[in-house]
Amino acid sequence: MPLPLRPLGKTGIKVSNLGFGAMRLPLLNPKDPTSVNVSESVRMIRHAIDSGVNYIDTAFPYHGNDHMKPGKSEEVVGLALAGGYREKVYLATKLPLWRVETRQDMDLLLNDQLKRLNVKHIDFYLAHNINTRVWPLMQELDIFGFFDAAKRDGRIRFPSFSFHDQFELFREVVGEYPWSMAQIQYNYLDVNYQAGKRGLSLANANGIGVVVMEPLRGGFLINNIPAGTVNNLKSIRPDWSMADWGLRWVWNQPEVGLVLSGMSEMAQLEENLSIAADSLPGKLLPADLTALESVQAVFRERKVVNCTACGYCMPCPCGVAIPKIFALLNEYNLSDTNDVKERAQAFYGMTMGKKEKADNCIACRICEGKCPQHIHIASMMPKATQVLETPA
Repeated sequence: MPLPLRPLGKTGIKVSNLGFGAMRLPLLNPKDPTSVNVSESVRMIRHAIDSGVNYIDTAFPYHGNDHMKPGKSEEVVGLALAGGYREKVYLATKLPLWRVETRQDMDLLLNDQLKRLNVKHIDFYLAHNINTRVWPLMQELDIFGFFDAAKRDGRIRFPSFSFHDQFELFREVVGEYPWSMAQIQYNYLDVNYQAGKRGLSLANANGIGVVVMEPLRGGFLINNIPAGTVNNLKSIRPDWSMADWGLRWVWNQPEVGLVLSGMSEMAQLEENLSIAADSLPGKLLPADLTALESVQAVFRERKVVNCTACGYCMPCPCGVAIPKIFALLNEYNLSDTNDVKERAQAFYGMTMGKKEKADNCIACRICEGKCPQHIHIASMMPKATQVLETPA
């Protein structure tokens, strides 16, 4: 069965509803992200393309052990796209903003990526992980001029961005440039997290295509659903896996252009292809949506801070990013598994500026007088520092 095609914003192109994300390729050594099984990775990527996938995503640091240096992913994708496969897909990779110190760096990085991928142009070139730390510098260095020049000279086709921050920044970024596409984290647990549903709707209203990453939260929505809730879902749809529920929920929404999935085994690829072929907007039944609302309720009960990210507490006079800290604190407590906790700590370290962190709180409590949820914000900051700040 062919994969459904969806329009991607105002780009004028249609993409398969499933994209291949080359961030979790099969490994020879599970403890070494650089030990990519090249032959199996090439086989999987080409099988995906032969099965109707027409969007391949990679990035500068994927499958590396130092985010300041290029990983193996771009090189492997380049190998997979040889032999005529490049002409069958839209290719996406990303400008590592954390590596950019000058305007010239942008050109050097892009040119190096073109060489690693062994291609003449990149279709979707994304400013990778726009957040409050890097955004002011990117504007100062004229990232928009860089995108315009790279588009004119044919190195890229569609200037885009990926995002891991709060909706307020997303709204600002959307309004600053005629982006072709935005890549956001979105799944049935993250409806109001980061850009969330509001970001999805805003991008759609502005003609910006939306690519969804982490539809299964890196496997969280497969491995961390409580047993009782799993049994309830099985009673409604006996033939559906947890991957079915997660992926179908995202595809049920017409604003979504495509869903990226990182697949490390051929069996995962085959399962995702099968689900994608049967997934269209509006196909979930009311009973399906009600069942997923019960899963959402279970995880809402695990929140340690009842923060709605309304932003009324901001700005903090000391610069503390209160809503962002509470979002990561809740993320940390979603599960008892180490990978979930380490993920929250990693985002705290990578996306939070020094002045934004919880240990800058001086307990002035100005924020508490403005919080509609009456959260004791100052007393939560030491807890946030304790669990989110990893040892140096």
